[in-house]
Amino acid sequence: MQNLGNNEFLVLVVLAFTATLLLIESLYLLWRSSRGAEATRLKRRLASLAATRDRSGQSQLLKQRMLSELPAFERTLQRMPRMRHLDRMLQQSGLSWTVSGVLLAMVGCTVVGWTLADQLINFSGFLKPAMAAVAGSLPLLYVLRARSRRLATIERQLPDTLDLMTRALRAGHAFTAALKMAGEETAEPIAGEFRTVHDQMNFGVSMHQALTNLSERVQITDLRYFVVAVLIQRESGGNLTEILTGLSSLIRQRAKLLAKVKVLSSEGRLSAWILGLMPFALAFVLNLANPKFMSVLWTDPLGITIVKYMLVLMALGAVLMRKIVRIRV
Repeated sequence: MQNLGNNEFLVLVVLAFTATLLLIESLYLLWRSSRGAEATRLKRRLASLAATRDRSGQSQLLKQRMLSELPAFERTLQRMPRMRHLDRMLQQSGLSWTVSGVLLAMVGCTVVGWTLADQLINFSGFLKPAMAAVAGSLPLLYVLRARSRRLATIERQLPDTLDLMTRALRAGHAFTAALKMAGEETAEPIAGEFRTVHDQMNFGVSMHQALTNLSERVQITDLRYFVVAVLIQRESGGNLTEILTGLSSLIRQRAKLLAKVKVLSSEGRLSAWILGLMPFALAFVLNLANPKFMSVLWTDPLGITIVKYMLVLMALGAVLMRKIVRIRV
């Protein structure tokens, strides 16, 4: 009887272990099907296909990204202006955020900035809402920074991608096959954009509309030159390989000139950053070292007037410095 009881206990242990193992495996498979790498990559590709302003019937297969995961919030955001523009900026930045997430982050940063200005730094007057506004704009500034970096990366990758497409065309491949090769053999993020063009064409979108969508998603001048050149060649004819070769060479020469201008203007840009940030850094340090000495600037009416004029003059100086160091080619 004792051996029988021991055997039953061992069987129960084995069954419990097997059930636990199967439960863990099922949870892992469920997570991978919804949050895994393949599922995330598929969601991004489907989302990128919706990243255009086109409203034609053939391009409405995969349109209108969700602005929020909450239906009530989604309907509210749909009625608000500029929300689609913010969603376009998120798609161009390559971030997996939603519009509602950015707005909630801005609200949270505003509350944190107001609390810091009120409790820790002891700001008063107009400086408190100013610091709250600056803190609230940090998520949007991060999105703009990520967007500019991603677009700059695509601009650097474009000449090599055009060379790859040129070699594919010279080898006898069709233009759609060259697009597919560019999406498979180049690096991100430009590979994802060309894969999106190829996928849209496979879904029935015309080449004209797919390339137009590309120029709207990736707002780079050099890429628009590529789209215009291809569309003109499709309508009027010509040697597309020579056109892409010349365009690639032109983009490289323009990039070299821009790099040279950036190097020559680096001293001015560094001076602008130092002159713009130094007053705020000194005010912060002096306020921490001697709050009574600095509190006169935002408690006394004359001090508030001086700070207001100072901020206006600093803003004008920043604009002038930006005009001086920003050289367009």
